[in-house]
Amino acid sequence: MHKITLIFGDGIGPEITEAVKAVIAAAGVDILWDVQEVGQKALKAYGNPLPDAAIESIKANKIALKGPVTTQIGNGFKSINVTLRQTFDLYANIRPVKSLPGVKTPFTGIDMVIFRENTEDLYAGIENVINEDRVEAIKLITRKASHRIAEKAFEYARQNNRKKVTAIHKANIMKKADGLFLEEVRKTADKYSDIAYDELIVDNACMKLVQQPQKFDVIVTENLYGDIISDLCAGLVGGLGVVPGMNVGEDCMIFEAVHGSAPDIAGKNIANPLALLMSAVEMLKAIGETEAADSIQSAIYKLLEEGKCLTPDLGGSATTSEVAQELCRLVAN
Repeated sequence: MHKITLIFGDGIGPEITEAVKAVIAAAGVDILWDVQEVGQKALKAYGNPLPDAAIESIKANKIALKGPVTTQIGNGFKSINVTLRQTFDLYANIRPVKSLPGVKTPFTGIDMVIFRENTEDLYAGIENVINEDRVEAIKLITRKASHRIAEKAFEYARQNNRKKVTAIHKANIMKKADGLFLEEVRKTADKYSDIAYDELIVDNACMKLVQQPQKFDVIVTENLYGDIISDLCAGLVGGLGVVPGMNVGEDCMIFEAVHGSAPDIAGKNIANPLALLMSAVEMLKAIGETEAADSIQSAIYKLLEEGKCLTPDLGGSATTSEVAQELCRLVAN
C-alpha cells in the first residue's frame, strides 16, 4: 500500500480530485490517501492557508497529489503553489506537452517536455517598496539552481532517448543573471555530448513555438519564462485541461493539475478531470505502478479518440462524474 498526501484544493478541485481517485481505484492501485486542507478552506478553518499538518504530511509521505488552489491577485495570502515549491525545494517543474488523439488543434506531432527552474527568479518574491510611486522586484538567479535544473533536463533526455535540449533565456539583455544561467547549462551540455544542444532568446522561442512546435524536444529554462512558455505550449495541444504537471525535488514530489481552480464553474459538475488524472499517471509511474499508469493512459487516449464522453471545454456535454465513470469502465476493460 502507498501512503500519499491528497490535497483537494479550491474551486473545482474537490470535483476533479474525487474523479481521479475513482479512476485510480478502478485501476487496482492500493493507496491510503492522507487528506489535507490548504488554501481558502484551510484559511477559514485554521487561520492559515498552509497549515503545519499539511507540511508535515508531505514531509512524511514524500509524495502528494494536489488539486488546484486559488491564488489571489494583488493581495491576500502568498501563492500556495510557490510556497510549497520553496518549502520542499521542488526545484524542477516538469511538464510533458504532447499532441493527443481526438483533440483537434492547428498542429500535430508535438512531443516536448519543459523543465522549468522552480524556486527562484522573480518568483522568489523579493520585492521592495521604494516609495509610493516605485516598487522594485529582484530577479534572483544562482549557480546552484541553474546547474541542477540543467542536470535534470539533460539526464531526463538521456534516460528517455530524447535527442535535443534547448535552453531559453534573455541573456542578450540580462547579461549577468541570464548569463549565469546559460553558463551553467553550457557546462552541463558539454558533459552530455550524445544530446544535441541549442539556445534561443525567449521572444524568438515563443515565435518558433507557434510556428513549428514539432522541432522542440526538451526545453530547459528559468522560472518566469518557464511559466509562460509551458502555458503557451499547453495551448498548442488543447489547453491546460489536457496537460500534466509535476514538481520534483531531491526527496519529495508534488503532482498537480496545471490549470487554476475555476471558481466560476465550481460545483457545476462540468470540470475536466483529465489534467489532474494525467498528473496522477505520472505519479503512478514514479511510485512503480507502471501497469496501472499505462492502463489509465490508454483509457484517456481512447476516451479522447472516441469523443463521445467529453466535458464542455473539449467540445462535449458530459459531466465530470460521467467522464470519471467512463474512464473507470475503460480501465476495467
